[in-house]
Amino acid sequence: MSAKAVREYYGKQLLARHIGALSGGAFEADGRGILVRKDVNDPASPETWDSLLAANPWARETPLVAKPDQLIKRRGKAGLVYVNKSFDECRKWVDARMNSSVTIDGVEGVLHTFLLEPFVPHAQEDEYYVAITSDRGGEELLFCVEGGVDVGDVDAKASRMRVALNEDVDAAAIERSLLAKAPAGRRGRLAAFYAALLKFYRELHFTLLEINPLVVEASGAVVPLDLAAKIDETAHFLCQSKWGPVDLPAPFGRAEFPEEAYIRGLDAKTGASLKLTVLNVTGRVWTMVAGGGASVVYADTICDLGFAHELANYGEYSGAPTDEQTFNYARTILGLMTRTKRPEGKVLIVGGGIANFTDVAATFRGLVKALRMYRDELLAGGVKIYVRRAGPNYQEGLKTMLKLRDESG
Repeated sequence: MSAKAVREYYGKQLLARHIGALSGGAFEADGRGILVRKDVNDPASPETWDSLLAANPWARETPLVAKPDQLIKRRGKAGLVYVNKSFDECRKWVDARMNSSVTIDGVEGVLHTFLLEPFVPHAQEDEYYVAITSDRGGEELLFCVEGGVDVGDVDAKASRMRVALNEDVDAAAIERSLLAKAPAGRRGRLAAFYAALLKFYRELHFTLLEINPLVVEASGAVVPLDLAAKIDETAHFLCQSKWGPVDLPAPFGRAEFPEEAYIRGLDAKTGASLKLTVLNVTGRVWTMVAGGGASVVYADTICDLGFAHELANYGEYSGAPTDEQTFNYARTILGLMTRTKRPEGKVLIVGGGIANFTDVAATFRGLVKALRMYRDELLAGGVKIYVRRAGPNYQEGLKTMLKLRDESG
């Protein structure tokens, strides 16, 4: 499982798109929202304030909420939620904070993406906390009768319900096991929504879904005001049509490297898997590992051996990438690796499990091409390369690597 956090905007779009059908029409979610990015004031941008308003005319007549949408927790306590304001007021508020640096819970980052959405008037007692999380045995449902910015210690306060993998759970069971503290008049509605939410969670392969607060209106409408979610990225082949274009932002405080964005673009255009996350660009230990499972084992082993602080990257290539795809993946890693030097040199570990159908020789041809491109930089940086690989045509691939070693001295 590769759990990746998504923007609040994206999570709410998924909910609006699917909850109706998954609840048998019992629930709907408002999909109105405007994502405002850092180039909104650039006349050359395709998404300026004027174009965003033209595409969302409802925003002119609707009271709005504005907030950063960058995987930031406790935005309300940090003064980063602007409530019940007009479009023009929200525009000024966002412009005043766009591209500014803030520190939240000890993490410093730049604000560059904001969400504008309709304001929902409600009372404090209408707010609840709901969440679903996953582990090896199934899902855990959490509920707090007191939601919102002052929810407090959820671990201590929440009611919990365990659901085994593939176990069918209906609203009645959820009401009995989880919602005893909810107002009696709202338990049925909350339970029905929770049952639909669990279907949504499973159908779209979420690994975390937290709504705080979830508002229940007098009409019976259930409205998620604030949402945090993670999806299992390895389920992309199953959920591509349901997910649509997926936006997986970097955590707040860690700007995405252009190289990471480049590899993500390559990954989106191929049936193979190409992943790259830079952990420490000046680190000594770099990896180029084939296979998602193997990449975890390699990273864990490096950390277990005491080199966690030197682990420079995490990623994997698998699914039979072509020579050219492997070349582009390898040259990206080598470019990052050779950007800085270390007096004690650096290490590149080329490894993986035993491939089932990936042609090792073919992928090594792409790797060798990249190594030749960076030959001088690698020698100047004192880089040592260790290779461990098996699978179809692995002998030919290793011979190619040995030949390159002899050529390079």
